[in-house]
Amino acid sequence: MPGFDASAYGRRIADVYDDVTADLPTELAVDRLNELAEGGRVLEFGIGTGRLALPLAARGVPVAGVEASAEMLEVLRAKPGGDRIPVTVGDFSTARADGAFSLVVLAFNTVFALPSQDAQVACFRNAAAHLRPGGRFVVEAWVPDLGAFHDRSAVRLLSLTEDRIMVEAARLFPADQTMRTTKISLASGEVRLLPANHRYAWPAELDLMARMAGMEREHRWSDWSGAAFTDDSPAHVSVYHL
Repeated sequence: MPGFDASAYGRRIADVYDDVTADLPTELAVDRLNELAEGGRVLEFGIGTGRLALPLAARGVPVAGVEASAEMLEVLRAKPGGDRIPVTVGDFSTARADGAFSLVVLAFNTVFALPSQDAQVACFRNAAAHLRPGGRFVVEAWVPDLGAFHDRSAVRLLSLTEDRIMVEAARLFPADQTMRTTKISLASGEVRLLPANHRYAWPAELDLMARMAGMEREHRWSDWSGAAFTDDSPAHVSVYHL
């Protein structure tokens, strides 16, 4: 994706990001991350508005983040406790935070926001560089389902409530494993278009990236509950250790 701007997504969505992610299993994810951190420091790549970081910090977990979007950080800083979380501003595939960590987290499909395989490989290496010996890198991502596309296009309903309807239109480019999407948010008479690009990868490809960075897979679950990953799993939570 030429002219990649790591801050673009956050700039477009920061003011409604908490609404868009309201239905995610945040508490379950925080429980699992707290367990995996084993009392050590946690670094979140793409910390955003603090959906995971703030409840982790509230449990006494030392948390830091990397974030490219000033708009996302502004929302984080305005929340109680948000001003106490150290955040490095930059592209999480290359930006370095201070110190070593027990756990690096890359949640909610954010690995696919990186524009190329090279950038994703760099991200895994950057995660490994932040880990103490025996530390873990956790990636949450969807499993590509090319069968869901007709003529390389798809439209799906993401959420439906009395206050908001969220629909996503997507266009697939299989030759370079990219997908262009636009979420359409309709709420209280307001229509918002939220575009995003993805460079998708299958779980086995992410495993290879981890091995190139000196890490091995420890767990793969279908979700944050630890349910078994199967042929029918639409997403995965993968844990790699250094």
